[in-house]
Amino acid sequence: MQDLQEPLIIIKPMAIFLAVLASFIFGFLWYGPLFGKKWGALMKMDMKKKPKTSVMVKAMALNVLGTFLIAYVLSHNQQAWRPSTWGAGIDGSNAMYGFLGGFFTWLGFFIPMLLNTVAWEMRPWSLFALNAVYHFLNLQIIAHILANWR
Repeated sequence: MQDLQEPLIIIKPMAIFLAVLASFIFGFLWYGPLFGKKWGALMKMDMKKKPKTSVMVKAMALNVLGTFLIAYVLSHNQQAWRPSTWGAGIDGSNAMYGFLGGFFTWLGFFIPMLLNTVAWEMRPWSLFALNAVYHFLNLQIIAHILANWR
């Protein structure tokens, strides 16, 4: 059996920046022109009422921070699954690491939290579906950018 070395995890700040930017744009499109009215109706929000600028700035800043944390941690996780990170062999395809990194993060962390919104916040299953698909696609965007920027 081969002795494993310490992992060599290299974080690429530009990949994380691009992943956060792409996620922000995707989120704007998803919850804006594509499904904004549907989401607002499911959340029982008055979409004609405009929030204060300070509320929007705070929400966007928190969104960017949260997305940064997702991209940063996902960057670590994806690299930890690569044999080359451990000096233990040849990696599979970037597409595989991108898909699986996004999929398992979604399945193990996002879906349970979304199920709790149905169970405890009494949110409708249609909102669960809208948000679950968004998070799946968003994580795929982030994970593929990170997996391919090496």
